[in-house]
Amino acid sequence: MFPRETVDTSPIREKAQKAGVPVCDFLMRKMQELAGLEGKPQTLLAVCPNSRTVIRAALRAAKRARAPVKFAATLNQVDIDRGYTGLTQGEFVELVKQEAEAIHFEGLIIIALDHGGPWVKDRHTIEGWDLKTCMDWVKRSFEAAIDAGYDLLHVDPTVDRTLPPGTTLPVETVIERTVELIEHAENHRNKRGLPPISYEVGTEEVHGGLADLGVFERFLAGLKDALKARGLEGVWPIFVVGKVGTDLHTTLFDPQVARVLSEKARPYGSFIKGHYTDYVENPEDYPKSGMGAANVGPEFTEEEYNALAELAHIEEELFARKLVVEKSEILEVLTQEVRKSGRWKKWLLPEEMGKDLLELPRERKMWLVKTGCRYIWAQPEVVAKRALLYENLKRNGYFPEDIVLTAIERALDKYFRAFNLVDLDLRLQKVL
Repeated sequence: MFPRETVDTSPIREKAQKAGVPVCDFLMRKMQELAGLEGKPQTLLAVCPNSRTVIRAALRAAKRARAPVKFAATLNQVDIDRGYTGLTQGEFVELVKQEAEAIHFEGLIIIALDHGGPWVKDRHTIEGWDLKTCMDWVKRSFEAAIDAGYDLLHVDPTVDRTLPPGTTLPVETVIERTVELIEHAENHRNKRGLPPISYEVGTEEVHGGLADLGVFERFLAGLKDALKARGLEGVWPIFVVGKVGTDLHTTLFDPQVARVLSEKARPYGSFIKGHYTDYVENPEDYPKSGMGAANVGPEFTEEEYNALAELAHIEEELFARKLVVEKSEILEVLTQEVRKSGRWKKWLLPEEMGKDLLELPRERKMWLVKTGCRYIWAQPEVVAKRALLYENLKRNGYFPEDIVLTAIERALDKYFRAFNLVDLDLRLQKVL
C-alpha cells in the first residue's frame, strides 16, 4: 500500500486545485449548481472523528453511499497536545489517508477543524488560561492544521471565560477576534505557499452571541467590513454556524429558522451549518431548508458504546458456558475511566452539581457514560480490555469489529440518505 500525497485523489479536489479555489468552497458551489439542475438540494455531512472506529466506519459508509465525507475534529480531540484521541493534526490526516487507502476509497474527504477559539478547548478552561495564552495556543493549532493539510478551519472566538456568568460577548469583540485568527491563518498559509483553505465562523451555543437574528446580521456585515479593512476581502467563510433548534438536550430541527438564516447568509455567499444534529428527529428537513452542512458526533460514540454493550452480553453468555476464560469487564472499565476523566462534569445540570457520577439516577448516569466515552477510547486500559473482548469473541466465531462498525455505519447511512448524498459522486459529474 503506497501512501497518498493528499488525503484523497478525487476529481473534485483536482478540479478545485486547478481553479485555485478551496476544495470545500468548490464542493459547496457544485452541490448548489447540481441542486438547481436536479431540483434536489443536499446537505454535507460532517462527522466528528471521536474515535478511530468512527473514522473507519465513516469512510466505509461514504464509500458505500458513493458520497463525499467531511471530518470535523475539535481541539479537544486532535491537537498539538494530541487531544483525547492521542493524535496530532498531522497524525490525524495520515490516519485518515491510511484508512481510506485500506478500503480503496476514491471519493472526496474534507478535513476540518471544529470550534477553533479561546476556551473552547476544555484544557483552556480547566487550567484557567487568560485570553493571550488561549489565543496563542489556538494560533499554533491553526498552523499545525494548515501544515497537516486541513481543508477548513472553524474560527470560533465566541467564548470568554473572563466575563461574569450569563454575560454575552459583544459582537464587535467576536468580529475582532475572528479576523485576528483568520489573518494569522492566512499569513501562515501564504508564508508556507500552501493552497487556499475554507473557513467557517460562528457558533450555535447559547453563550455564543450569534443565536439572535439581529446579532447574526450584524456579525456578517461587520465581518465583511473588518476583513476588507485588513486586506482580506478575498477571504470569506463558506459556512456560518446557525442555531436551528438543536442543542445538547433537544433533537428537533427547526426548518423555518433554518430557511430564514439561509436567506440571510445567501447574499454573502455563505451556507448555514448546523451543529448538535445527533439523533435529530427530522434530518430530511435539512436539505429542504437550505442547510449547507451539519455536524454529527456524540451519536456515533453512543452507537459505539451500544455495540460494545451487545458484545459484552455475548461475552457474558460465553463465559457462563465456560467458552471464555477471562471476561473483559469492558462496560465496568468504560464507566470507571469516564468517571476518572472528570470530563462528564461539564454536562451536569445545576441540580446535579457536586454529585458523584455513581450517585446519579441510572438513566442519567448511562447518558453521561455513553457520551463521555469519546474522551477515553484511547486510554490504555480501555484499549487493552477492548482487545480482550474482541479476542474472546473471535475465538468463538464472532466478528466483533464488524459488529461495532456496522452499528456506527447504520447511523451514518441514515444521514447520507436523509441529506440526499447517496450517489453524489456520480451526480456531480453533471456539473464538473
